[in-house]
Amino acid sequence: MSDELQTKSAPDDRAAAGPFDESEANPVRPYIDLGGIKVLPREGLNLRLEVEEQTGRIVAVGLDYADSTLQVQPFAAPRTTGLWEETREQIRQQIRQQGGRVEEREGPLGPELLAEVPVAAGPDATPGKRLARFVGVDGPRWFLRGVIGGAATGDVEAAAKVEDLFRSLVVVRGGTPMPPRDLIPLKMPAAPGTA
Repeated sequence: MSDELQTKSAPDDRAAAGPFDESEANPVRPYIDLGGIKVLPREGLNLRLEVEEQTGRIVAVGLDYADSTLQVQPFAAPRTTGLWEETREQIRQQIRQQGGRVEEREGPLGPELLAEVPVAAGPDATPGKRLARFVGVDGPRWFLRGVIGGAATGDVEAAAKVEDLFRSLVVVRGGTPMPPRDLIPLKMPAAPGTA
């Protein structure tokens, strides 16, 4: 473990343009409350909660938008250091182990990974490849990770829409002490049918 502190990785205007900390969010906007994340509803946005089979706990929020998918997870983080640097390294290793290709590039949200991940063979037995963009933003005491799939991996217009969606999210860290890298608890939205 190096003594070098990993600085936080976030757009310079994060506090003003998002992703937001709960303390920065506009309190009058009609957010859908999913516990650790609040989502602003928008036209054409479809929300899914990804649940771990054994435990029944919600492990990610899936957002379908602009012919793309955005899967997000909020994690607890130290106050002063970021997690995105280290997380990118882990993702890189995982994808390489699966036989995929990955490159790092500077995106609109900061450093991101563009990965080509092998997927199981389709009905015609040809193994496919799936493109995915891994984005991450270190906030105050939290880290928000996103995985972008679909049109937004290549199409500039779809990408801009999905990046905007990512930046509209609010992370609710809460006051409970949590070890860094722990998933901030997610929950079902309160009123069914309002999403």
